[in-house]
Amino acid sequence: MNFINNMNNALEEFNLLKHPFYQAWSQGDLSKDILKLYAQQYYHHVATFPRYLSGIHSICPNIKHRQILLDNLVDEEKGEENHPELWLRFAESLGCNRISVTESKMRASTKELVDGYFNLVKDGFSVALGALYAYERQTPNIAQSKIDGLKKFYNIVDQEALKFFTVHVTADEWHADECADILSELDHEEQDKASAGAVVGAKLLWNFLDDMQEMRSVV
Repeated sequence: MNFINNMNNALEEFNLLKHPFYQAWSQGDLSKDILKLYAQQYYHHVATFPRYLSGIHSICPNIKHRQILLDNLVDEEKGEENHPELWLRFAESLGCNRISVTESKMRASTKELVDGYFNLVKDGFSVALGALYAYERQTPNIAQSKIDGLKKFYNIVDQEALKFFTVHVTADEWHADECADILSELDHEEQDKASAGAVVGAKLLWNFLDDMQEMRSVV
């Protein structure tokens, strides 16, 4: 697991819980308006995330690894409790209507995030898997931090409104572990590609939050 440990150390620079935007969230310093903008913009990443996963699954050369990725994809997209739907429920709890979310125009940083993840898939399986791991390894702690902040400072306590986050507290912990197991089985050349993809993916998420942080003084 030395490879995974080294990757985790490299990714710590982009630990999103250290970003000023998420720190402000955990301290109750974000306005409702910026939370609404965040919900509208981040929806585009949530809505396209199953397609990233589908792309990674489709180019995975190992059937056992594909089965693992397929289970992850099913969790994201199947049924009425699919994750884009859960995100819309959260957005509604902030006072957004669904159309304002689903039809919101992507800001430049949002488009960069969405396009960037699709481009990582185009760069190959190992690169894309590294980016997936960089995202999912952080998600449980971030989701719990968001839940705590929403309950404490924004009076959002309804379980349906919080379900997107409660689901990810547990699900992405084992999804990240599964990704780590697959990454550990790659040869050194592919692991190098995965490490590069992980850093690119982490930077895309960080840059998106940079834009949200800048918008705090505008909305």
